[in-house]
Amino acid sequence: MMSFSGFETEVGAFRQTDRAVLIDVYWLEQTEADVPTENSWLSARERLCLSGMRFAKRRVDWRLGRWTAKRALAALLNLPSDLPALANIEIRAAASGAPEVVLLNQTSPLTISISHRAGTAMCAVALSEVNIGCDLEMIEPRTDAFVTDYFTTNEQALVERAAAEERPLLITLLWSAKESALKALRLGLRLDTNCLDVSFEDALTQQDQEGWQGPFPGPLLTADLEAWRALRVRYTGGQVFSGWWRYAGDLVRTVVSVPPPLPPVRLPSLSA
Repeated sequence: MMSFSGFETEVGAFRQTDRAVLIDVYWLEQTEADVPTENSWLSARERLCLSGMRFAKRRVDWRLGRWTAKRALAALLNLPSDLPALANIEIRAAASGAPEVVLLNQTSPLTISISHRAGTAMCAVALSEVNIGCDLEMIEPRTDAFVTDYFTTNEQALVERAAAEERPLLITLLWSAKESALKALRLGLRLDTNCLDVSFEDALTQQDQEGWQGPFPGPLLTADLEAWRALRVRYTGGQVFSGWWRYAGDLVRTVVSVPPPLPPVRLPSLSA
């Protein structure tokens, strides 16, 4: 049992297997339609931050990300989920720009990552201070120049071998995995994306843990939209991020971390 500023949860943070220490990761998605029009669920500091944003899209995306993170944390930690109670969960930007969690004015030993795209936001949460990143990307055609500019030689070879109908998904997946790793590094697009190499053939496989999906290569356009599949991202600085990906509709989701994560667990959507 873990305690956060007077709140307690039975959720674990680490799992020991015969091969490695693995972490539990939880995730939640919300859409713009889920976000209340009022701001009583924001802390005073968050409302001040919001008031300083000039552009409407930036405000909409920021509110959606904060709402999704707060709802995820409330569900995971068994906290009250009414709007005034959510104001006690504050999402601040660290010096790196990465989001950090403050509960009742105390920094918490949690790690979160937030991503939003096309009116949907995703939040990934780990109950420990680890390197974690998540990303949400829309599947859409990208040019050959995009692949040449942003992908490593190995990644370009993967794209070249993929069936034509699967290339938009694969290119989006590779880009999303890089974005997740950049968030886990807390560096964002300040780094050249060629410093990160995404692979699937040596990712954690079904033999490592019951219920895990097998590695790429293989058909990407599977009918099983609920399956998380393994990936790995190597950073030239030395870190190796293990992670997972899935897609549904026109969106790809990726989550990576160090230590390696178990397949992400979806959190329940609570009533407001």
